[in-house]
This record gives sequence, structure tokens and C-alpha cells, in this order.
Amino acid sequence: MKILLVCAGGMSTGLLMKKMEKYWAEKGEPLEITACGVGEYKDIMKNYEMILVGPQVRFRLEEIKKTSGMPCAVIETVDYGMQNCPKIYKLAKKLQG
Repeated sequence: MKILLVCAGGMSTGLLMKKMEKYWAEKGEPLEITACGVGEYKDIMKNYEMILVGPQVRFRLEEIKKTSGMPCAVIETVDYGMQNCPKIYKLAKKLQG
């Protein structure tokens, strides 16, 4: 699975990204994941299968969907803040189809 995490500046997702990598590894699922700011995603999105958006930039979701043409979803505020990897995993699997 190749996920691009988009947040306000690319920094706040760093801890979440590490937890997601660990969780996916425990599930035996390969994960390639990168975090970036909302101003950078267009430059690197082609290397990913889906985009997960941090709650702080949820207002940009429709723009990101239209621009990328790929599956996109917002990580809910509670799941993002609590780094709830099981829920985020389910969200990603749903997007993957």
C-alpha cells in the first residue's frame, strides 16, 4: 500500500506515520508512506495509490480529490489525535477497495 499523508505543513503527521508503519508491519502488510504539506502534494502524488488528509486541512479534500484523481479521505480528528492506527488502517483498506 502506498499512502501519501497530507497535512498543514507535513510535520504533524511524522509521529502518526511512524505508528502507521509499525502497525502495518505487525499486520504483515507492506506500507510505503510519506507525509507532506498541502502545498507539496501535487509534486509527489503520482507515486502513491491514495491520499489521506489530516483533519486540519479537511477543507481542501474536494480540491485534492479533483486534482489527484485518486482515492482520498480525511482522517477523523479523534483518530488522528489518538493515532488510532486500527481505524486508519480500516479507512485505507476501504479506499484501496
